[in-house]
Amino acid sequence: MTSVQIVPPNKLVYGMQMPVAAQSRAFAAPWEADAGVAEILRIAQACDRSGFFYLAVSDHVCVTREAAAAMSTVWYDNIATLGFLAAATRNVRLLSYVFVVPYRHPLMTAKAFMTLDALSGGRVILGAGAGHLRGEFETLGIDFDKRGRLLDEAIDAVVKAFLDEYPEHDGATWKFRDRGLKPRPVQQPRPPIWIGGSTPGALRRAARRGDGWLPQGVPEMGMEKAIAFIREERERSRGGEPIELGMNSPWLYVGTPTFDLGASSFSGSPEAIAAELRQRKNLGISHLGVRFRSRSCDELIEQIERFGTEVGPLLQ
Repeated sequence: MTSVQIVPPNKLVYGMQMPVAAQSRAFAAPWEADAGVAEILRIAQACDRSGFFYLAVSDHVCVTREAAAAMSTVWYDNIATLGFLAAATRNVRLLSYVFVVPYRHPLMTAKAFMTLDALSGGRVILGAGAGHLRGEFETLGIDFDKRGRLLDEAIDAVVKAFLDEYPEHDGATWKFRDRGLKPRPVQQPRPPIWIGGSTPGALRRAARRGDGWLPQGVPEMGMEKAIAFIREERERSRGGEPIELGMNSPWLYVGTPTFDLGASSFSGSPEAIAAELRQRKNLGISHLGVRFRSRSCDELIEQIERFGTEVGPLLQ
């Protein structure tokens, strides 16, 4: 499998997880609880005109009552939401961050993302992950303890379907041949697959099977060691093919805030914020997930636009 690269060489691009569409209490702002389609549309279009590289949507089918105390139950459907964003935007890429691939037959995953790629004019990135909520797996009848093996096989099968109208796969869980899939993706040779996760297994999977990496928080070994781990494994397994590495920013506020930003936040002038973020580029990061503190949808859109106009050009 040859790696697919979409980030321009020597660039640091930036994208954002779609607010409102996922409302874990760990990251959702209070104003999002009363927000809906109108706010999603405004935010997506602000990112599109402000030069954001991607908009991302998460994936949960159902949340157990116990987990909902921290996670909430607000998790918009991944494919439906990305399809809505595709119709509402023109340039920003559409990323699943991340799609829990073991929940579906790989041909279902391939068909969904191929169709989305065709409808969006070639803007899809399949962010693939193993999932983490045991109760969700149990409800869907999927063996939680086999999720890593299912993900590995499914990625291989999806790649085959992206590349060939009649893919052939003979794996431990899924077998198919002489089954055609259209519409074909616009991106050639295929849409990119970025692997999510920060465990050693996820890092190894990204190195062996991914075109890129999407961290789920900072790995226990630290970001610098994680990047070195991926590159070493990439050299062993893929001959050092390029891989597009990601990282998340602190919570940002462009300018001087008049409220407490909370922990893990950084504010200041566009020049100060750009200097802070460029340090990630020096680690070998090519795509950056940015996030903003805000007290309203209007304030978030103002931050998105200021970042795109004043910070983005200083990142290179």
